[in-house]
Amino acid sequence: MRHGKKFNKLSRTHAHRRQMLANMASSLILHKRIQTTLAKAKALRVYVEPLLTKSKEDTTASRRTVFSYLQNKEAVTELFREVSPKIAQRPGGYTRILKLGFRLGDNAEMAFIELVDYNEAMLSAKKETAKTKTRRAGGRKKAEAKPAEAAPAAEAPKTAEAPAEVKAEGENA
Repeated sequence: MRHGKKFNKLSRTHAHRRQMLANMASSLILHKRIQTTLAKAKALRVYVEPLLTKSKEDTTASRRTVFSYLQNKEAVTELFREVSPKIAQRPGGYTRILKLGFRLGDNAEMAFIELVDYNEAMLSAKKETAKTKTRRAGGRKKAEAKPAEAAPAAEAPKTAEAPAEVKAEGENA
């Protein structure tokens, strides 16, 4: 039984799982985005996010701690030089998992796992939507003001007369 077991063993021994996650974490840091199965992506997120948090503080102790997990000098250098300044202001949630569908051979669910601050397509899409976003109330007022100004003078009194006729009928009744 698996009562209280909070992580996925991924059908591997402890040493194999630890080394596989270290290799995947190094690849993620170096390439900023990798494709893997959904189960491995979720396990990798739990493994790599504490390392990314640790990299915010650039000390010898934190470099040694991260190296003990990754066992890759290039990945540690990349993490502390380029990745950590970009994620310094982010309080957490450094990775994003995007589901891709199912693999043809064994029908395993596939996913991309990527560093959030490095997806240029999503970052540019957010900037574009932020620029075009306006307040709804302001848009309505402007939209109503323009047709009233552009309407001919003959049509404007008709709209004003209609409520007056309704009031007159209401007073007679």
